[in-house]
Amino acid sequence: MTTWEFGSAVRRWRDRVSPEAVGLPAGVRRRATGLRREELAGLAGISTDYLTRLEQGRATAPSAQVVEALARALRLADAERGLLYRLAGHAAPGPDVVPTRLAPSVHRLVDRLSHTPVVVYDASWTLVLANAPYDALMGDTTTWRGLERNAVWRNVTRRPTRVRHDPREQAEHEVRLVADLRLTASRYPADRALRALVAELVAGSPRFAELWAADTPPAVPEPTRRKTIDHPSVGPLTLDCDTLLVAGDDLRISVYTAEPGTADADRLALALVLGTQSLAP
Repeated sequence: MTTWEFGSAVRRWRDRVSPEAVGLPAGVRRRATGLRREELAGLAGISTDYLTRLEQGRATAPSAQVVEALARALRLADAERGLLYRLAGHAAPGPDVVPTRLAPSVHRLVDRLSHTPVVVYDASWTLVLANAPYDALMGDTTTWRGLERNAVWRNVTRRPTRVRHDPREQAEHEVRLVADLRLTASRYPADRALRALVAELVAGSPRFAELWAADTPPAVPEPTRRKTIDHPSVGPLTLDCDTLLVAGDDLRISVYTAEPGTADADRLALALVLGTQSLAP
């Protein structure tokens, strides 16, 4: 591959993606025919400077994670996704690697929920996609990098969160996450990135190391949970959180809703209006 070919392909595909197709406001003063660089960078979870260097051929050897993030943000079909991997000097991930690809059908599902907070995680509980309503409800995820995007790490290291947990609930949640990650590790023993994630978690979090060594049997999954969120602008609101499993792609999709006609529904609507307005600039 040449770095120029990779960058040229990304630029070409960026130009053909409309903001509306990826859930972004079109605006009235756009010179770009497709996505702006900063928009694609935000969707892919990389810096605008790094994307600029990739497109201009000044950055070499993008990682497989970056390639997958760009393919997902650009809504590439399977053949184009495979080509982007080859241009980057990688083979497209096989069945022995934790899948992070969003199938077109999953993209359509998330698009249909454009006014509902939705977050998508892969089987290692690494963030794949969070829509604008989710960021409005839970806080901006577009600046998260590396381990920050992993829900297991965020929980075992007790990172700031708007979700209200008492100590017992938090401990049980951590046990469930680590047990699920262990199941994932057993399904993908050849995934080097997953092994590196576990090693980093063991080295960096005594709580994770304790739970990983305990080898706790997986808990009964909770497909529906009530969560109370402390929103900085509208106050506390309690929502249903339904987690759907996309079996073929091994993804977890969490959807947050409120019962219509309740005070929580009103607060959620206000939080989404305020949050999407503050994220738009």
